[in-house]
Amino acid sequence: MYGLRTMFLVVLMAGLMMVVGLAIAGEIGLIIMAVVALGINLYSYYNSHSMVPKMMGGQLVTEQEAPDLYRIVERAACQANMPFKQDLLSQFTVEHLEARCTGHCRPGDCPRHIPSVYLIDTPIPNAFATGRHPNHSAVAATTGILGLLTRRELAGVMAHELAHVTNRDTLWSTIVASMAMVISFVAMLAQWALFMAFLFGGMGGRDDNGGGAGHLAGALIVAIIAPFIAMLIQMAVSRQRELKADDTGSRRCGDPEALAYALLKLEQGVRTPESRYAAEEMKTAEAANHMFIVNPLAGGAGKFFSTHPPTEQRVERLRKIGEEIGRPF
Repeated sequence: MYGLRTMFLVVLMAGLMMVVGLAIAGEIGLIIMAVVALGINLYSYYNSHSMVPKMMGGQLVTEQEAPDLYRIVERAACQANMPFKQDLLSQFTVEHLEARCTGHCRPGDCPRHIPSVYLIDTPIPNAFATGRHPNHSAVAATTGILGLLTRRELAGVMAHELAHVTNRDTLWSTIVASMAMVISFVAMLAQWALFMAFLFGGMGGRDDNGGGAGHLAGALIVAIIAPFIAMLIQMAVSRQRELKADDTGSRRCGDPEALAYALLKLEQGVRTPESRYAAEEMKTAEAANHMFIVNPLAGGAGKFFSTHPPTEQRVERLRKIGEEIGRPF
């Protein structure tokens, strides 16, 4: 269900890009936007595992530098059935490695691929995952979240984040965000160009029936409305993937209560004056807030204008999952 909805929304976003190109520059614009969409998708596919951590100022850390965080991520990777490490596959059979990995591997002994671990020095309590494939993935946590959550709660958060990786959610999010950015940028340029065309008597001339003016008016309407529609689509995709990751991650770690408590703490944590100030200073957070487990810039926007489902809704769903797996809370 979540996958079909996401696919529909991504196709809708790509179609919107082409409509913008067609309305503003005709068939040539349509072709250009189609090529741009393809280019964005390919670039996002191959670089999504490194773009966001660097953009957010994340520092790659080793097991020695952040042992507790690394071991939590390692266990989450084991629970998520991440692919086995390539060097081990050349030495052992898959059956041998599966028997070795029980979901409770000793620290440093997990045969599965561990995502790159990044640490971001900010008081904002948050975390995110990124990457096109489990073998090319990364998770990031802030110093704020390490100071706020218990080890159990952080384990629930990392299970959620690795669910994003295995569900390919970060790839979808990066693609949609990139297309939304292009639509907004092109629409902004078009608004200025069309305004100047109206001001100085048209663009490419006017025919006797006012066709030129009609085309300009239609293009201007599309240029104004398209970014708004793109934003709604991007937010809808983000909400769907967050709910799916909550479901997948909580079932894998077998502790939906831990994730629920973590979400409640994070919801309050990102609203503190210190976190608000840090989020405003970190301008890049606005472009990537859909990737965090909790929106660092959350405000009073309605459901359709939010990148994340309401925390109350997420907690209620986790309660139902807890009942389903025999872990009510």
